[in-house]
Amino acid sequence: MYVYYIIAVILVVIDQITKWIVVKNMELYEQITIVENFFYFTSHRNKGAAWGILQGQMVFFYIVTTIVVIGVIYYMQKYARNDKLLAISLSFVLGGAIGNFIDRIFRGEVVDFMDFIIFGYDFPIFNVADSALVVGVILVLIATFLDEKKKGNKTV
Repeated sequence: MYVYYIIAVILVVIDQITKWIVVKNMELYEQITIVENFFYFTSHRNKGAAWGILQGQMVFFYIVTTIVVIGVIYYMQKYARNDKLLAISLSFVLGGAIGNFIDRIFRGEVVDFMDFIIFGYDFPIFNVADSALVVGVILVLIATFLDEKKKGNKTV
C-alpha cells in the first residue's frame, strides 16, 4: 500500500520542482515557446481554482483540500487495498491536491505554467498538480466503471 503514497510524493516533488524552476527563472507572465502556436511555458499565478474561479477564497480552498486529502487517504486505506487501478487513481488525486495546497499555504497562490492552444482555443494555464488531479479523476471514473461492470451492473 505504501507504494501508492510514494507515487503521490513523487508527483508532489515533480510539481514543486517545476514550479520552483518557473518562479526562479521566469518573470511573471513571461512566455517561452515550446511548440509554436501550440505549447508554451507561461509564468502565471492563480489565486483561485480551475479557470480562475473563486479568486482569493483561500480559506475555502484550505478547508476543501483538507477534506479531500483526508477523504482520499480514507478511501485508499478502506477501498483501494485490493484494487490497483483505484489505488493509483487516488495516488494521483492525492499528489495533485497536496501539490497545489503547498502553493496556497506558502505562496498564497498557485504557480501555473503549462499553456496550450488547442484548435485556436487558449486553454487555461495549468501545472503538474492540476494534471495529476485530472488524470486521477479520469482513472477513478474508469476504475468505478470497471468495478460496476465486474459486479454485473447492467446500468453502467
